Amino acid sequence: MTLDPALFTPFALWSTILLYGLCLLLALWYAPWRELLRARLTHVFFGATVALIMLWQMDTPVQPGLSYHLLGLTAVTLMFGWCFAVLAASLALLGVTLNSASAWDGFALNALVSGVLPISLTLVLLILIRRYLPKQFFVYVLVNGFLTAGLVGVAMGYMAAWLLVGAGAYSMAELRQSVLPFFPLMFLPEAMLNGWIMVILVAFRPHWVYSFSDVEYIKGK
Repeated sequence: MTLDPALFTPFALWSTILLYGLCLLLALWYAPWRELLRARLTHVFFGATVALIMLWQMDTPVQPGLSYHLLGLTAVTLMFGWCFAVLAASLALLGVTLNSASAWDGFALNALVSGVLPISLTLVLLILIRRYLPKQFFVYVLVNGFLTAGLVGVAMGYMAAWLLVGAGAYSMAELRQSVLPFFPLMFLPEAMLNGWIMVILVAFRPHWVYSFSDVEYIKGK
């Protein structure tokens, strides 16, 4: 989702800058750089970032001040973890902003809504799924890949709507009549995109996926 910063107060925008800045510093500080270099996956990381830039360029307006694009961040989070996913999303948004000459005052706001929040939700669901569901290949692919991605896409749609209502740009009644009934339709494309990416990766390049282990999910099952 992409939000128009003109709909938000300066206080709200500065708050998002501080919050996003904190998240970015945490990602830079705690990112396992040595592991990425040791595994020689820097080209995979930057390739995923370029893929996000291309995906996020396909932005479709759904309401004045609100645009929709596929996130693709569930797959990136499962591949690299929270820290590198936040960095990849930040670089992707930077590329989109430079290419489209978008307003810079909305960078932190959209980095949170389209980056940090869906990445964090994906990580929380990954932890819960590992705790309460059996570690099996099909559970990983269908639940972590397909189901999580779909739920994250829908959740971010409603989160964007809630922020617009909180900013006073729209009333909840207006959004109920215009865009809210269509948000569940985001589930399938987001689920299919991320799910099939994870199917291909765990089948042919499992060493690219930090959250997947042959020993845990395949051997002995």
